[in-house]
Amino acid sequence: MLLKRFSFITTFIALVSTLFTLSVSATEYSTGWLSNPDHPPVQLRYMLTGQQDPESKTIEALMEVKLDTDWKTYWRSPGEGGVAPSIDWELSSNLKDVDWHWPMPARYEFLGVETLGYKNTIVFPMTLHIEDMTKPVFLSGMLTMSSCTNICVLTDYEISLSFDPTKLTSSEEAMHLYNQGMSQVPKAQPTVSIDALSWNKDKRVLTVVAKNTLGWSKPDVFIDGESQNVQDASFVKPSVQVNGNTLTAQMKVSSWFGEPQLLGETLNVTISDTDFSVETQAVANDIPVAITSSGNSMIEIIGIALLGGLILNIMPCVLPVLGMKLSSVISAQGLQQRQIRFQFLSSAAGILFSFWLLAGFLVVLKLSGQALGWGVQFQSPYFIGAMVVITLLFAANMLGLFEIRLSSNANTWMATKGDDSYAGHFVQGMFATLLATPCSAPFLGTAVAFALGADNLTLVAVFTALAVGMAAPWLLIALSPRLANVLPKPGLWMDKVKTLFGFMMLATSLWLLSLMTNFFGTAAVVVTGIVMIIALLWRLGKVKGRKPVILALAFIVVGSGGGLIAGSMTADNWATPLPQDHPWQPLDVDAIQQHVNQGKTVFVDVTADWCITCKVNKVSVLLQDPVYSALGAENIVLMKGDWTKPSDYVTGYLRSNGRFGVPFNIVYGPNAPMGIELPVILNSNDVITAIEAAGGKGGQ
Repeated sequence: MLLKRFSFITTFIALVSTLFTLSVSATEYSTGWLSNPDHPPVQLRYMLTGQQDPESKTIEALMEVKLDTDWKTYWRSPGEGGVAPSIDWELSSNLKDVDWHWPMPARYEFLGVETLGYKNTIVFPMTLHIEDMTKPVFLSGMLTMSSCTNICVLTDYEISLSFDPTKLTSSEEAMHLYNQGMSQVPKAQPTVSIDALSWNKDKRVLTVVAKNTLGWSKPDVFIDGESQNVQDASFVKPSVQVNGNTLTAQMKVSSWFGEPQLLGETLNVTISDTDFSVETQAVANDIPVAITSSGNSMIEIIGIALLGGLILNIMPCVLPVLGMKLSSVISAQGLQQRQIRFQFLSSAAGILFSFWLLAGFLVVLKLSGQALGWGVQFQSPYFIGAMVVITLLFAANMLGLFEIRLSSNANTWMATKGDDSYAGHFVQGMFATLLATPCSAPFLGTAVAFALGADNLTLVAVFTALAVGMAAPWLLIALSPRLANVLPKPGLWMDKVKTLFGFMMLATSLWLLSLMTNFFGTAAVVVTGIVMIIALLWRLGKVKGRKPVILALAFIVVGSGGGLIAGSMTADNWATPLPQDHPWQPLDVDAIQQHVNQGKTVFVDVTADWCITCKVNKVSVLLQDPVYSALGAENIVLMKGDWTKPSDYVTGYLRSNGRFGVPFNIVYGPNAPMGIELPVILNSNDVITAIEAAGGKGGQ
């Protein structure tokens, strides 16, 4: 009996001890809910998470505030009205400082006055900086909080909490609330950069230019700062414009104390968007920012896309395909108008289908978080290999090395249907589009940048406009088939033209094959190319008879190929019509600013081996005077970004400048720290003007 009583007493004491421990633990972690009887709509509590860092002497805490119905409280910068909440910790002991982490606020307007703050329930994470982690801490703070509906009430709340840092353990509830609060606090994002923070004193307008490599959705911008000049200023809701990955926000600034003084002040730039928020700092300067409005107009972008697609027809990338196009136009003579119309509609459909394939490919990349860009498929050896085979087959077909023979019944059926190989015209249209993708044309970059920075439906719409622009010549003939009869009539000269373009297509195959050296050994690619040429020329001699011209042509092509290979190995000992290229440094974004701060001018060239426009720019402008001499000046720093293979670094740099393709050239200097972008197709005047504007003539 005594044993049972003893067991009961022991259990009772253990239970009481446990309850006492839990009570003490709860007391250590929380103040409990606090309220002011004179203002019941507001309740709050202060809690410790138990998470601490002995090395930095910090402990994480939080303040949870509950507001009834339409009552709201304020952000650290309350806007045009209101008072930011604050806590006076002066009576605390063993407390060095407290960092207040502010969740993203919302905008509220009442009677024309805009304020920034919070409604309902809000969690403010805080970091306590302790003087000595081995000694007890006493928190004694007086919170002053303003809460408003159509009236405002300023209320004080006394926060009192004692704890021993050496005995703190983690609180699951507090940690959950703390993490919930921190998820709403804006943080620095590596994908977001502030490109300009310009203060116009005369107009009292602040302009913010920010770039996000992942694009913007529905951004909003908030400005505040620590200095008295910034705190005295009032920043109204900005007008925000998004152009691709670039955000431009302009806001009026006023002050109760006269003219706002923002020049040279460090400002907090806080940006909220649909799925994230970001905060960073920048110093306001008076460098003007050019504002364009074309980025907001979908109609203008569609027009630009149509023009960019049309210009693609005359870019060097599609030159080898011109033979097929010319042949299809001339061979259409003598056909019925219905047949001509459907042939050209088939080619246009092939172009449209190919652009839709590209759009779908980019949408998949976008959804998977991969690199986006015009021509990125040329970064894949598998795609290049497929293009080598396709161009080789087209070249062989145009040279008459093979033909597809159908049965007499099939030929009779096609003749009665008037088909004339509509599928072949469809494939030609697809092929022309794929071969055009390593070319960047004027207006094309603007349209593609807008498309890749927008939603998927807009992307497909812009790529459809690009397709219609590129297919415009064929659609024109389809609308008026009589135009096909304007060209010279078919004859023997057509065979010679087809042979010429066949060799051009063969040259395209060799060029594509040369790109494989970036992925495989040079020797293997060279041997493959020589074997391919010899096999084709041997077959050509077999089909058309071994005429002296064919043999001489074989000797010239193979001999020239061997000479080029030998010449590339001994280039330093050969006199060439073009000067030796300047030495280029790899692209280094951090180093650009360092060079500019030293008074130097930085010329950046983002290029790729498969980019034909890049090659044209280099040969026709960068290696020609006066640009060549200007780039060789002592105060010029040359940087090159190589996009031949996938590169997250180069892709990120392109995106930060609102670009999704190459070539991309930009000049930085003391007078242009944000850079002066150059057009897609370079000319000497633009390059020299940019160099002089960025850092003075000749980069001096």
